Amino acid sequence: MIKRLLIFILLIVAGIPAFSQSNNATLRGVVRDQNGQPLDMVNIGLKDYPLGTSSNREGKFLLRIPAEKKLLIVFSSLGYKTFTDTLHAKAEENIILEINMPATDLELAEVIVTEQRRNGGNVTRIDPRFMEIMPDAATGGVEALIKTLPGVSTNNELSSQYTVRGGNFDENMVYVNDIEIYRPFLIRAGQQEGLSFINSDMVSTIDFSAGGFDARYGDKMSSVLDIKYRKPSIFRGSASMSLLGGTAHFEDVGLKGRLAHISGIRYKTNRYMLGGLDEKGEYNPQFVDFQTYITYRFSENFDLSFLGNATKNEYNFIPQTRQTTFGTWEMPLNATIYFDGQEIDDFKTYLGALSANYHPNLNLNLKFILSAFNTSEQETYDIQGQYYLNQLERNMSSDQFGDSVLNLGVGTFLNHARNNLDATVYSFSHRGAFNSEKHLVNWGFKFQHERFEDRINEWIYRDSTGYSLPYSDTEVLLYYTLNARNKVSSNRITGYFQDTWSVPVNSGDLYLTSGLRFNFWDFNNELIVSPRFSVSYYPEWQRKISFSLSGGMYHQSPFFKELKNSDGSVNYNVKAQRSYQVVAGTDYLFSAWDRPFRFTTEAYYKRMDRLIPYKVDNVQIRYLGEQEAVGYATGIDMKVNGEFVSGVQSWASLSLMKTKEDIAGDGHGYIPRPTDQWMNFSLFFQDYLPGNPSYKMQLSGFYGARLPTGPPKSERYQDVFRMPPYRRIDLGISKVIIHPSKPVQHNLFRHINDMWVSLEIFNLLNINNTISYFWVSSIYGDQFAVPNYLTDRKFNLKLTVKF
Repeated sequence: MIKRLLIFILLIVAGIPAFSQSNNATLRGVVRDQNGQPLDMVNIGLKDYPLGTSSNREGKFLLRIPAEKKLLIVFSSLGYKTFTDTLHAKAEENIILEINMPATDLELAEVIVTEQRRNGGNVTRIDPRFMEIMPDAATGGVEALIKTLPGVSTNNELSSQYTVRGGNFDENMVYVNDIEIYRPFLIRAGQQEGLSFINSDMVSTIDFSAGGFDARYGDKMSSVLDIKYRKPSIFRGSASMSLLGGTAHFEDVGLKGRLAHISGIRYKTNRYMLGGLDEKGEYNPQFVDFQTYITYRFSENFDLSFLGNATKNEYNFIPQTRQTTFGTWEMPLNATIYFDGQEIDDFKTYLGALSANYHPNLNLNLKFILSAFNTSEQETYDIQGQYYLNQLERNMSSDQFGDSVLNLGVGTFLNHARNNLDATVYSFSHRGAFNSEKHLVNWGFKFQHERFEDRINEWIYRDSTGYSLPYSDTEVLLYYTLNARNKVSSNRITGYFQDTWSVPVNSGDLYLTSGLRFNFWDFNNELIVSPRFSVSYYPEWQRKISFSLSGGMYHQSPFFKELKNSDGSVNYNVKAQRSYQVVAGTDYLFSAWDRPFRFTTEAYYKRMDRLIPYKVDNVQIRYLGEQEAVGYATGIDMKVNGEFVSGVQSWASLSLMKTKEDIAGDGHGYIPRPTDQWMNFSLFFQDYLPGNPSYKMQLSGFYGARLPTGPPKSERYQDVFRMPPYRRIDLGISKVIIHPSKPVQHNLFRHINDMWVSLEIFNLLNINNTISYFWVSSIYGDQFAVPNYLTDRKFNLKLTVKF
């Protein structure tokens, strides 16, 4: 299967570009600012065409464009005035442009200050336009893009969660407009997760770091995703509908340009996707959210903004039957389960944040944020299942081939839960930035109050061949129980200071960033100090290459889940997990097939101590708070990005990694961490029909090596069994129906600027991917791991409209 997958990908990457080269011209040139200095990372695209590129470190660009057509080319970059020009090229004509883009004060000085220098600290900027075309079964948008980057891995298409360089889901930070975002705490499976917080229709910029990030980012050990929502300048809107739900957004300005607002509403139901699971029943998931971002500009130097979000996720499920075939050729098995009962989950989250932004001049920005977050979560289920474990006939010449020939076990289980959690987080923070000729200084502090109250009541009863497990002659024992009631209230004070210095050198550009974070938590009276640094060098060599080195200390102070022991009680002696990181990278720009490409490489090593071991089941993480471990993660990430097909960006990422931990006192030395995945490969590929780019194709592919797992109620050192690798390809085919160059005169469509329809094929190769296991016992006392498979091949039709 892997060989067929690799051949399929190679045929696409190698064969299609050669197919798409007819009737084109070449556009090349250089982009400079008002002082004649070259501008890198300028977005260059053709309006109404899926074609684009970006300028390199010398401001140069190259783009293959359709010939014999009237084209509008757009040059855009944050902090600079957008430039447009009209072209009409002949076949194979070479057109050279020299573009000057003056700086603009239309953007807030906060953005101008942070964008005047090259991005450092291992932060990658991602073009948000890819979110519109990325095929993704459940989450879509930003997370679908993040999962294709090097160092990032996923094994669950129903979840927006991802792991980065050996860390778990809880080690990733997400910011929206400098406000930290939290996800629900009680979610156990991807199908319950609902909508990601980030509304893709509202996104302006996306920055991501897989490690080695600066001190201005928070106290997590793995990654940071920094999102900025858009401040609109004109009236616009969009809407989309598909079998998985719908979205709508609108944005406008008023009061003579002083008031700007952008709002979006989303509805999602993955009932159609869940219908392909082995576990049949009545799925009724309903996920809806509303977000708004409003800005009022009192003067050129002061504005006030509000970010609000309300989300309601409901997951109702009445299971009926389940049949799963698994095992090997030598011993094919089948598990059949008949269910009674239901599950009802309800997750409500609310976020409100008020931000005041003051920028007395272009070099200074001061920002103050007051935010509040609340989540109310309920998880209730009573599900009984009666299972039959059978061995199947494997003789292909037999009339009974594939039928049950031997019963290996029967049993009953009853799962019960009444779980509730209420959490509130209030915070007040200040961020500042000052830019001088050689230095960019950032600073900030934050006060945060947290209050959690949870009530956990879970138990499992299991019966195997007439005997309850665990067996007793005198009483009926439950297989698993968890009862706890906790209230936690605490305060945190955090802050940072960092300076980015443009170091004078004889040749090239050298930037040095050093910073310091501190964190004090009154729950355990722990004071944490985290120094961090990064160095970026851009030599003036004939070969366009740059080098970076970053690292420091990264503490992760417990939030709530990390506080709890395996019996549900709170561990009052827990300390912050700690990671010492060093990351070295290169960035090489080159040309192939007369088109631009970028090859990036990062090697890293993370030494960790005071780790809290944990187990993973689907997307649920259960910490073992009473234990402590040391560990490490090391690896290398590679990515090649460029125009495999002229005018459209594609990329492929490859990551090699090892991560292990040693739990104190267990006597088993270093064992693989639950995220130990030695290899991960991802691909995003685009193409269009030669001569008619309104027909487009997008393909995303994933391969993740086997992850460790183990039987339930086992010690961590017993998690040595490996799940099958994760393999998946999603394909999207779209057709542009309306675009501004060919407007439709019908009254019904006269206000529509863009409209396209997409056919999405999820899990193109129809591979059974395993997310977790249900363990059953045979009549001989042996345990068998029955795989819980993810979704099979599905088709989705999607209509998108912009006005």
